Amino acid sequence: MNLVLHSSKINDYLKHDDVIDFENEAVSKLADALFQKADGELDFIKAAYEFVRDKISHSADRGEDAVTCAASEVLKAGHGICFAKSHLLAACLRAKSVPAGFCYQKLILDDETVSVLICHGLNGVYIKDRKKWIRLDARGNKAGVNAQFSLETERLAFAVRPELGEEDGSVIYPSPDAKVVERLRKAKTRTELWENLPNEL
Repeated sequence: MNLVLHSSKINDYLKHDDVIDFENEAVSKLADALFQKADGELDFIKAAYEFVRDKISHSADRGEDAVTCAASEVLKAGHGICFAKSHLLAACLRAKSVPAGFCYQKLILDDETVSVLICHGLNGVYIKDRKKWIRLDARGNKAGVNAQFSLETERLAFAVRPELGEEDGSVIYPSPDAKVVERLRKAKTRTELWENLPNEL
């Protein structure tokens, strides 16, 4: 897929805000620890991705009903849904000046029980060594989901099925979608959020 930047300004993909709050002490310490153990920037990106993918649970997989949004909230709670996990990964990377943004797909929520289309969040990350952007999906692996760090062939959490109305977004946005953030912050529980998941950006 040919990825498209929403902003031509690379600094837009390095910004701190109240969602990508990498100046938070805990987030900053995490980035520092991962960076210090890494063998260069590329290894750091892979380590940060695998930390968020594997060490931060997807809320639904763990049966958590609390909703997290900001990177610091996700780290403190140890869980988040796909959007929230993408916020933490972007914050970790931006803390070490690695440009990172946000990508979205439109997927069927559950083939067997809930056949409605909803948005799914992942990251676009700039690989300086290769002078290219790649997409990484830190949703969290489980049976039937095997996302991996890959510089060449994408290995995302879900294969998009256009024949079922699913869509793959090629745009890398510098900020999380405002509607997504609003839904995360408004929902008191994940049960409530699940009834109001965004299906359009």
